[in-house]
Amino acid sequence: MDLPIYLTGVLAGGALLILVAEAVSGGKAKKALPGYISLGTILVSIGLIFLTQISPAFSLTTSHSVFRNDLLGVFFSIVVLAVSALVAASSIDYVKTIGNSAAYNSLLLFTALGMVLLAFAADLLMIIVAWELMSLPTYMLTGFRKNDPDSTEASVKYFILGAFSTGVLLYAVSLVYLLAGSTNIATAVLALQELAPEFNPIAILAVSLLVAGFGLKMSVVPFHMWIPDAYEGAPPTVAALLSAATKKAAFAVAVRVFVVALPFFQLEWTTAFAILAVATMTLGNIAALTQKVISRMLAYSSIAQAGYILIGLAVAPYAQSTPIGLIGVLFHSFTHGVMQATAFIAVAAVSLRIAKPSLDSYNGLGLRMPVTAFTLTIALLGLAGVPPLNGFWSKLVLFSAAVEAGNAVWWGGWLALAGILNTGFSLGYYAWVIKRMYLDDPEEAGRLKESFGLTGVLVAAALIIIITGIFPAPIYEFAENASLAISSAATAVAPS
Repeated sequence: MDLPIYLTGVLAGGALLILVAEAVSGGKAKKALPGYISLGTILVSIGLIFLTQISPAFSLTTSHSVFRNDLLGVFFSIVVLAVSALVAASSIDYVKTIGNSAAYNSLLLFTALGMVLLAFAADLLMIIVAWELMSLPTYMLTGFRKNDPDSTEASVKYFILGAFSTGVLLYAVSLVYLLAGSTNIATAVLALQELAPEFNPIAILAVSLLVAGFGLKMSVVPFHMWIPDAYEGAPPTVAALLSAATKKAAFAVAVRVFVVALPFFQLEWTTAFAILAVATMTLGNIAALTQKVISRMLAYSSIAQAGYILIGLAVAPYAQSTPIGLIGVLFHSFTHGVMQATAFIAVAAVSLRIAKPSLDSYNGLGLRMPVTAFTLTIALLGLAGVPPLNGFWSKLVLFSAAVEAGNAVWWGGWLALAGILNTGFSLGYYAWVIKRMYLDDPEEAGRLKESFGLTGVLVAAALIIIITGIFPAPIYEFAENASLAISSAATAVAPS
């Protein structure tokens, strides 16, 4: 089965079906119908992916060089679609407050399609196309609250920087094609290995531009400036999609590009990623500690988490027995995706009942909205890496990878120490929110009604965090198998 093609048909078909149903009904269809179509489409897509893994009759095949049907694409597709499913389910109730459910859910499905294609893309031009298919709907979703000036401002800022990053990526791709005569990643890397020395500066410039272009979506310092404003201005469910899903699609591309290309630029780029990792997690955690609005705090926390994932990319070439760095990248992409989505969906649930966006509005939330407060607590503790939640295990893998890399490079142990110190530091602002919810007195007394739909999504997401923390082996083994697949691809094009 050529999985990306089938997923394109399902997701694009679902997005168009929503618009057709809205047009045929003259806008009189039930408000929840687009949400149910969106959720059903995503669940069908996830089922199709699992079908390729359990049934030999539907095993993965590839008939072209545009996509690479491998476990890396499968892993990241499941991650981004799982987050999209949580967002779609939570949006059924939330979108009632802002209206235009058909457009919202159609844009959500097109975003999911772009992310899935990015997960499988093995050609730089296909990456650009999928990148835009993912990005353009999110610009509109970020500004979906048209009557909110903050939402409009966030959308404009995001669009300007997003357009700039696309221009940077296109320039990088043009340089690669100039040097290699191909935009296929593996073919281009093989050609770059045989470059005359005088062309090396152009090759290094091309890779630098790829880092900058991908860095915007990955929220890597110094390309992170749009994140806090966008996450604060966007509807919380959209912020969940941006922080927990689109970022993971960008990391999928980074893994596929740089892990294949790193053998050619080994020392320079691993050291650069290590420096970026330390800067990203440190700045993100320090900035998060100073925030007064929870969406901005979670935005900076998301930046810090990107720094942890970068540790895995930095140490990937130095694995000894197993590709533990890549395993950490994939494992933490999954755990962070679920935890971050849970946190923002909890913010959406609170925003339906409390208009104030400040942290003060979370005082006494444990009494006023107990289920929402409990699930938010689980998400925050998971983000902090508290055992036995799943965030602890994925961080442990990343830091272990850095320690192992210390046998090959001098900065490996220091990188692990920086990650551990940042994790301990982050517990301060996560615990601060939990303390507000359970120990501080609320500004207004009285129990608040919790949305049944949002509560169900939060409970399901919290259970995933807990269960995959108690039983992390299946996710770890899946990540290991996917890492071995991409490692073999890197070995195939490594310079002799």
